[in-house]
Amino acid sequence: MWDAELDVVIAGAGGCGLIAALAAAEKGLEVAVFEKTEFILGNTAASAGMIPAAGTRFQKEKGIFETAEEMAEDILKKNHYESDSELTLALCQESARLIEWMVDSLGIELSLVEEFSYPGQRNRRMHAPKSRSGLELIKKLRMEVSNRDNIYLTLKSELTDVIIENGKVSGVEVDTSHGKQKIKAEKVILATNGFGANKDLVNKYIPEIADALYFGYEANTGEAIKIGEKIGAALDCLTAYQGHSAVDEAHGILVTWGTIMMGGFMVNKEGQRFGDEAQGYSEFAKEILLQPDKHGYIIFDEDIYDQLLSIEDFKNIAEMNGFKSAETVVELAEKLKIDGEALINTMEEFELATERGKDAFGRKHFPKKLTGKLYGIRVVPALFHTQGGLKINTHAQVLNNNNEVIENLYAGGGAAVGVSGKNSYGYMSGNGLLAALGFGKIAGDHAAKTIQERVENK
Repeated sequence: MWDAELDVVIAGAGGCGLIAALAAAEKGLEVAVFEKTEFILGNTAASAGMIPAAGTRFQKEKGIFETAEEMAEDILKKNHYESDSELTLALCQESARLIEWMVDSLGIELSLVEEFSYPGQRNRRMHAPKSRSGLELIKKLRMEVSNRDNIYLTLKSELTDVIIENGKVSGVEVDTSHGKQKIKAEKVILATNGFGANKDLVNKYIPEIADALYFGYEANTGEAIKIGEKIGAALDCLTAYQGHSAVDEAHGILVTWGTIMMGGFMVNKEGQRFGDEAQGYSEFAKEILLQPDKHGYIIFDEDIYDQLLSIEDFKNIAEMNGFKSAETVVELAEKLKIDGEALINTMEEFELATERGKDAFGRKHFPKKLTGKLYGIRVVPALFHTQGGLKINTHAQVLNNNNEVIENLYAGGGAAVGVSGKNSYGYMSGNGLLAALGFGKIAGDHAAKTIQERVENK
């Protein structure tokens, strides 16, 4: 009944799927990755490529000695302790191994991001490629996959179903250009991301962000959920998502939240601030949706501008003249077409708040006073990706509604539940990419280990 037999079959060729494939193939297994589109992209490619990790040698070189437990506590505090504590800790414990494996075994150049910290992170723990680009990560992973003779990557091939025999997953059905194929597999890993591009599911589970721009990968339509429900898999935290508050809609590029975390602020078209921007770009997105015309304007200075030019997306916006600049507040307001008098008052209030270290919105993060030439850019809020999905254990094995393992089935990234709890406020920067790459590595390693143990015990 089988058209082919393999050790591991993976659905989805984004960051999660490629990492899982490389981890399993490293142990000598035969691995197939099926990607339903004709591209190797996904949400990892659209990200800033920043992976949080605790206890890496890159942190230690900078005098930062952080434990996985401290990182997990930060994540849990941010999501109001809504994510599974064991799963959260397991991911944090994997994080340093993941980073150093990517550098040492895959040859991907990563370094500690020192320019700024993100909301809720007690230490600098982001690790990223030099370009600060997720596209660079995907290109590097794709190259590594192409160098492995035991990884078969097939595009325009969609995994549509998993086959259950005797209560265990034994294979998959795949729609290919040559028709339907049944493939026997000892282990199956679902890495198809979430459901951000499925308008019906977004309206059903996260209606508060349904009117925002969708800024994730168009192929993220919830296949893992559909497959999982069919075989009785449990679902968890489907109301969680990563929003973003700073998309340059004119150029289709993400504006780094470093503009805020390094000392900037946001106003609406009336020149007024409307909340604590430093709380996090995910939860702040819905605040922007409540503003006139559903957009905002980030205001920052030349010092911040110069430091952020090291980030590729930011540099690209600058080269396309996406940022407006001026020597005075009034001139900047004119260029941004917002209320100048109100912006002057807002600027004065923000300066006083910077001196006091707090403001009326509860913001306490004021790293510097804005000086010199000013910069501004119009931004819109967006849904970046969903954070809920198939329920998994600390080995990334999928669980059923009785909290039992569905044997031979794994999930990671947006296909699985993440560590962001149940709401937008639970998202901490890097949660999505860490869950993709981290659970991809955990799934690939565990699948390989259990296959090897079975062979050895024969």
